[in-house]
Amino acid sequence: MRAASRTGEHPFDWTDPGTWDAALDGVHALYLVQLNGSRLVRPFVDNALRHGVRRIVLASGRGLDDPDYIRGNGDIRNAALDSEAAVRDSGLEWTISRPGWFAQTFTEGIYADAVRAGELRLPAGDGAASFLDADDVAAVVVAALTGDDHVGRTYELSGPRAVTLTEVAATLSEITGRAIRYVPLSRPEYVAELVRQGVSGKDVEAFANVAESLRLRKDAHVSDGVQRALGRAPRTFAAAIQGVEAVIDPPVRQGR
Repeated sequence: MRAASRTGEHPFDWTDPGTWDAALDGVHALYLVQLNGSRLVRPFVDNALRHGVRRIVLASGRGLDDPDYIRGNGDIRNAALDSEAAVRDSGLEWTISRPGWFAQTFTEGIYADAVRAGELRLPAGDGAASFLDADDVAAVVVAALTGDDHVGRTYELSGPRAVTLTEVAATLSEITGRAIRYVPLSRPEYVAELVRQGVSGKDVEAFANVAESLRLRKDAHVSDGVQRALGRAPRTFAAAIQGVEAVIDPPVRQGR
């Protein structure tokens, strides 16, 4: 088993096809994380076939069947659909993983700094999502790479129920001992805050569009992919963020 990346022991760069051959040498099964918005999976799969790869597990995304899933996301969505088609048409043993929102978004991802600051300030209204444990995604990928029961399957992955951002903040508060609250903003208020923080115009719109998908509850539905792949229920949001103290600074308590 080996990991290939731009800075790892085994160099791999999506934008440099000259690195592809060495990364594929001697590989029979691989987990493929595509470069968002690119159409590089199809030529990569052709190269993998020439190297004798037999199995591919593709990291894709939930919501690809909804053209309005995230505003302004058309190019990324179309590229991801092309990647899925390339894998399905390859003649290889394939499995596609379509995860939704990770619970770890609030502990290690784009909203971790907001959690540390004590306020989740987002234009998400009373929206909710069926937040998913990243470890469940990893377990599904390992099962698909090592077992034969997952060939030809697409797994839509989610947590066991939809959780509002108010519930997210309450759960984070309980686990960390910090006072963390969710503050719903309007889109203009959120955009103005990002601009004041120095976020570029293109990124501002992208962040706002992603948050809007929460407001519209695009990811509130529950999918059965974890259950089908692993034979068990997905972990809850609270279970997924246990141990969050390891990545969020411990609270300062009076008298200490």
